[in-house]
Amino acid sequence: MEDRRVGETFRRLMSSLMTFDYVVVFAYRGKERPIDLYSTFDAKDHVLFVSLYQAGPYLLDPFYHAACAPKPGVWRMRELAPDRFFSSEYYRTYYVQTGLAEEVGFFVPVSGQATVVLSLMRREATGSFSAAEFALLKKAEALVAALVRHHWADLDRRFDAALARTGRGRRKMAHPPADGVWRHLNLTEREASIIELVLQGHSSESIGLRLGISTGTVKVHRRNVYRKLGISSQTQLLSLYINSLGH
Repeated sequence: MEDRRVGETFRRLMSSLMTFDYVVVFAYRGKERPIDLYSTFDAKDHVLFVSLYQAGPYLLDPFYHAACAPKPGVWRMRELAPDRFFSSEYYRTYYVQTGLAEEVGFFVPVSGQATVVLSLMRREATGSFSAAEFALLKKAEALVAALVRHHWADLDRRFDAALARTGRGRRKMAHPPADGVWRHLNLTEREASIIELVLQGHSSESIGLRLGISTGTVKVHRRNVYRKLGISSQTQLLSLYINSLGH
């Protein structure tokens, strides 16, 4: 009940500044399943934006990676997305289903390693946020951060409780679900790092810069992984990844 009350306060505040189609608030901590604190979706959209997202696609979401960094502040999705995100298989098979023109998020680190992300979403028919509207959001940043830290300061306890309910204690989470996928698929640590970045939407050039290796080396590793997994496309890679989550 408290989550909904705080979420409604945030929604009303934002509504006084501008129009948008959806609000969703997630809490993130490491690679653990995000906690859905508040959203304005109907039942059908809730399945896509929340239930399906929590099942695994969050691990490829630019907002998730910015929350883990963390990168406090107000950010547009396109500011955080990798260079090939909008042509990635994740974008084409999952994100495009949302029908969003743009997503903007307030990123607020709270207790421990948890970060709360409050997202405002606009569908294609509504259009992107203008520069003036984004400037208004920036002005509201301190107020939103204070609201979050006052009401959602003890999220570590809730994450710990969620882990306990799924039968996984802190010690067992040394290898969280995403890492388990790579072990299940018998990839080396370097291969796993490269393929995870591919799935997030990074080009070979971007991956090389992040890992300190040449573009050619990235491509060799990528070919080796495809051969090892018996696949030939990023479509197959994403399907294999999602289907393997939780093994």
